Amino acid sequence: MGSAPILMYHAVDTLADPMNVQVFPARLRQQLRVLRRLGMRGVSVRELLAAPSHRERLVGLTFDDGYADFATTAAPILAEFGFTASVYVVAGRLDGTNEWDPPPRRPLMTADQLRQVHRAGHEVGSHGMWHTRLRDLPAARLTEELATSRQVLEDVVGAPVTGFCYPYGDARPEVAPLVREHYDYGCAVLSRSGHRWAMPRFHVDNGDDPMRLLAKIALWPVRQRRRPVAS
Repeated sequence: MGSAPILMYHAVDTLADPMNVQVFPARLRQQLRVLRRLGMRGVSVRELLAAPSHRERLVGLTFDDGYADFATTAAPILAEFGFTASVYVVAGRLDGTNEWDPPPRRPLMTADQLRQVHRAGHEVGSHGMWHTRLRDLPAARLTEELATSRQVLEDVVGAPVTGFCYPYGDARPEVAPLVREHYDYGCAVLSRSGHRWAMPRFHVDNGDDPMRLLAKIALWPVRQRRRPVAS
């Protein structure tokens, strides 16, 4: 994948947003137009990792938490541009809400919606079982968050689930080896580990107009060069 940037989204809606986790549908279209004008194609992290280096200008698109608006709003917009994404789902809360956050509550995808986005070509990955920080969890709880969540999602979509996204982006060094036992890669937020089981991303929100998004993309290689490489 080289130093290709990975963008981190959450919800695509127009609700009150005290947690700053959404972009408006119109803003998402605007941001995707910026990528297209740059000659970049948005893809899932799985496709990004599998792509030959320098063959095509790719950017990873990720959507955390598995909100229902990914199926109803984000996926159709992505289809307009011929883009795909990775959506990281809280396996134990399918057809529930984001109870880990303060209100307003947002609905999460149902099993049917999850199968729908999988059939549309989007990658389904795990975001844990209950959206719990992994640090300091006992072994049995870690197994549930990593292995059980994967099995639940595989049973729903009928296909392998090979990507993981750390709840709260909290990729502690002691947890990454356990993620490696169950997944092909793991996504964090501002990870400085330098390996594929704690891959860094940058947050995109509704305030990212074209100029701000261009600046974030331009600064990505600088941030990568400053990141120490893990031994």
